[in-house]
Amino acid sequence: MNLLSPRYLVLNAAIVTLPASLALGAPWEIPVAAAALVAVGVSDLLQTKRALRRNYPIMAHFRFFFESIRPEIRQYFLEDDTVAEPFSRNQRSIVYQRAKLDTDKRPFGTQLDVYAPGYEWINHSIAPAAEQPHDFRIEIGNHPDCPRALPYSASVFNISAMSFGALSANAILALNGGAKQGGFMHDTGEGSISPYHRQNGGDLIWEIGSGYFGCRNDDGTFSEANFVANATAPQVKMIELKMSQGAKPGHGGVLPGAKVTIEIAQTRGVPVGRDCISPSRHSAFSTPIEMLEFIDRLRTLSGGKPTGFKLAIGHPWEFFGIVKAMLATGIVPDFIVVDGGEGGTGAAPVEFTDHIGTPLQEALLLVHNTLVGANLRDKVKIGASGKIITAFDIARTLALGADWCNSARGFMFALGCIQSQSCHTDRCPTGVATQDPSRQRALVVPDKIQRVANFHENTMKALAQLIAAAGLTHPSQLRPRHLVRRISTNQVKLASALLPYLEPGELLDPSQLSRLPPVFGHYWPMAQAETFDPYCG
Repeated sequence: MNLLSPRYLVLNAAIVTLPASLALGAPWEIPVAAAALVAVGVSDLLQTKRALRRNYPIMAHFRFFFESIRPEIRQYFLEDDTVAEPFSRNQRSIVYQRAKLDTDKRPFGTQLDVYAPGYEWINHSIAPAAEQPHDFRIEIGNHPDCPRALPYSASVFNISAMSFGALSANAILALNGGAKQGGFMHDTGEGSISPYHRQNGGDLIWEIGSGYFGCRNDDGTFSEANFVANATAPQVKMIELKMSQGAKPGHGGVLPGAKVTIEIAQTRGVPVGRDCISPSRHSAFSTPIEMLEFIDRLRTLSGGKPTGFKLAIGHPWEFFGIVKAMLATGIVPDFIVVDGGEGGTGAAPVEFTDHIGTPLQEALLLVHNTLVGANLRDKVKIGASGKIITAFDIARTLALGADWCNSARGFMFALGCIQSQSCHTDRCPTGVATQDPSRQRALVVPDKIQRVANFHENTMKALAQLIAAAGLTHPSQLRPRHLVRRISTNQVKLASALLPYLEPGELLDPSQLSRLPPVFGHYWPMAQAETFDPYCG
């Protein structure tokens, strides 16, 4: 429903004018309002597309209006503060508070049910550590086998992949400006590097998807020359090959031609006004070994910048095949980003959103354990993304095996997103996820740059306080033993007791496979470096 259409303007004017005219004793306005209502009613009776409007002229519009604002009614008037659908009021509020420099303290105790199964906490130390400077960083890409390596010192909390086209120009400007001010990374998303990513000079991870946007030939295949032109820019710090994403793994996508503006076409290297297709699979490789050879090629062409891949975990044997290819070829990516199946900013069919992709915690454990079991964990850094908002979310994810975390929706909230869930309609009310110039002008870039930087800064401060309370001095010291989870109303366990953890090299010893969890004991032997699908062998 377009609330700015002439029909709705006439209807709204009539609804407001009629009672006002009666109250003010201005009888000449009554016929005008009545005529407007009659015009809308006749139009409803004569149209053939909406049965409700034919049967209930005028009144049907009230139903459409309240349906259009149903998410706002639910989240502002009906929703419990702790119900996360997909993010709770409390989760959104803490982002708003930290972004605006409002107080993020809360009195009177937790609102969470601490005796409900699934409740988690981190045990504190009776001898807390001294709180450290909160600019926690890790080094990615210091690869001993790559003499020309250009390692990057990354924050442990960064902006996850969101493309220009999905987000507005003003949103990209604000995110990148915040990243520049706060000294953290900004993932471009697969839509390539737009002028708005470049303008403020924040550090970029260039994500390359199956459409090879920004590095493609006219036929959609990979272009080495175009890749080098973008990858060697000083602002680009890392290269990320996107295999799949949590919102819609294995799906691909289409940006309709009507939305492919001149700016988007120039950024992606596609024709103006024609459908922009992201295939569901890559054309540059078809096996695990070929995939690693492609990653190694990208790393060489970029001049040795840290290069890795992002994926949502699906068939475990496919990831095992990639790890076996690492062992067979000696080609090891600098990093792997694990995207949880909780979904993300990308709009997707509801079946994919709800039922495709492994949730982050299980996916992260599989990736971490496999690399440990193959004696590769010390060579590969792991990033993780999936509903990460607070310092506790970061701490929990690092304790389960990640080296750093990315957040997309958290930084959208910092921009002013209100979770209206209209990202795919081009009618975002806050100007974050729209290409409509009249809507995105509401997003004032200098103000939002500061809010993005504030959110990161204050979340890192909270993380520093949390790990100090646990007796630690850096988030990298977090382990499963620090995390506790309630499994029933009267039983709790350390995460290390709940979750199977492999010892270094266990996957390389066939005699150990029988005692490993079934996902390893069954699928590791069948996985192959030469194919993603061993069942077709």
